[in-house]
Amino acid sequence: MGAVSFFLVFLAIVLLGAALAFGVGIARTGRSFGAGLDEPVPNLPPVLLPAQATAPDVDRVRFALGLRGYRMDQVDQVLDDLREQLAAKDREIERLGSLREPDGLRDKEAETGGTAP
Repeated sequence: MGAVSFFLVFLAIVLLGAALAFGVGIARTGRSFGAGLDEPVPNLPPVLLPAQATAPDVDRVRFALGLRGYRMDQVDQVLDDLREQLAAKDREIERLGSLREPDGLRDKEAETGGTAP
């Protein structure tokens, strides 16, 4: 047998072995060709904000790095916007609270007939 014949037999055996290994792998997983990748198994706790999140809570949020993750500049922009909105909401609540009449003064007016001491 010549060198070319030996190479062709060797190549045929390698291709047959690769096809057999591929077929056994498909049969073991029960998946068809082109079924896609498995969903990643979550191994980190979820990133959660408290129910009554404040601007400092948003500052403390950290996301895990991943190979196929979100674009960091977009996540940073959304978190910056959220932090600013929460801070503005807190300032507005504080401002409205300072405009409101104190409860104690209103109760005294009701007891004295409308005039507080």
